[in-house]
Amino acid sequence: MNDSLRGARIATFVYFSLCGTLMGTWVVNIPAVEERVGITHATLGGLLVLLGLGAFIGMQVAGPLTDRLGARVVVPATGALCSAALVLPGLARDPWTLAGALLVFGFCNGCLDVSMNAHAVHVEKAYGRPVMSAFHATFSVGGVLAALVGAATASAGLSPATGMAAMGVLGIATALISARALLPTAPIAAKAEVRVSERRGTARRIWILAALALMVMLCEGAANDWSALHLKDVLDAPASTAAFAYGTFAATMTVGRLLADRLVARFGSMAILRYGATTAAVGITIVTVSPWIWAAFVGWALFGLGLSGCVPQLFSAAGHADPSAAGANVSRVAGLGYVGMLAGPAVIGWLTHLVALNHAFVLLILLCAVTAVAAGILRTGSDRTPEPAHSGP
Repeated sequence: MNDSLRGARIATFVYFSLCGTLMGTWVVNIPAVEERVGITHATLGGLLVLLGLGAFIGMQVAGPLTDRLGARVVVPATGALCSAALVLPGLARDPWTLAGALLVFGFCNGCLDVSMNAHAVHVEKAYGRPVMSAFHATFSVGGVLAALVGAATASAGLSPATGMAAMGVLGIATALISARALLPTAPIAAKAEVRVSERRGTARRIWILAALALMVMLCEGAANDWSALHLKDVLDAPASTAAFAYGTFAATMTVGRLLADRLVARFGSMAILRYGATTAAVGITIVTVSPWIWAAFVGWALFGLGLSGCVPQLFSAAGHADPSAAGANVSRVAGLGYVGMLAGPAVIGWLTHLVALNHAFVLLILLCAVTAVAAGILRTGSDRTPEPAHSGP
């Protein structure tokens, strides 16, 4: 069991990295695709909504499907489909074909996202100790890999379709080769009978977790799109300097996720969520009020570090709430969280019509504060740290 479980963990790392790489490959090719199709930024913004819509639908489909068929079937299948769908935006020649391509790619990406997270929950349960945050860190590493590959293909003069197709072929091979290492079944059997009151209690916790995921991921989405603009427009930083704002946020988030599992094992998931959200609130407060560029970097660093461990704890809690429905529960939390990720930039943008950009960040302070106060939800029921079932590495 040691070797098979270790192999399942490595395979899960591979799929998280694959998911991050595929999405990152699309992101780095957005400017080239936009130019090829001949659309404005405004039109692209509307089309990106279809990417999010497809992902949300895919998450809701893949969750119950993973519970029914098993992650060993659904994860590699969706990984291969998502890899194949990556080339579609690169082949688009007009707004209509790009719209369809983004809808399909988003759907496949949402399916892969939820199914691999459901499998990660089963791996974590089998290990008997926190391992979820490291998986999410690997997703970020995949995005970095995509940026490096994208820069190389662009320098070589390859078209978006060629570069995306090559990455898609590599992704299909990776998804299929890694399939055998996945856990064949969930490591814990669900109880044959569950009282109605327990089901209702679990459902209430899941929706609370989903609401918290929406708030946390809204904060992440806002940082992704507005951190660099904050330094440039509010603090008058040069464009080259402003670009490091998001880099600082992303770097501390990645480091935080690499460290979070050990901290969860020592202090518990509730403490990570509560103090992480508190740290994030302090960080974005510094960003909001500070007139100095160096202090803004400190604020964005704290914001990323604080948020880093929050989402993995919410996903893990959703999966452990009812192992027999891990996929469906993760799909609800991930789906609502994804809505927050998409809504974050838009909400902040809307607020900038009423107040200055840094004042709009007060909303993020409030969301982090609410998350910290509500972190006690991780103390209840089966949302606590999984009981040891294996003492391997």
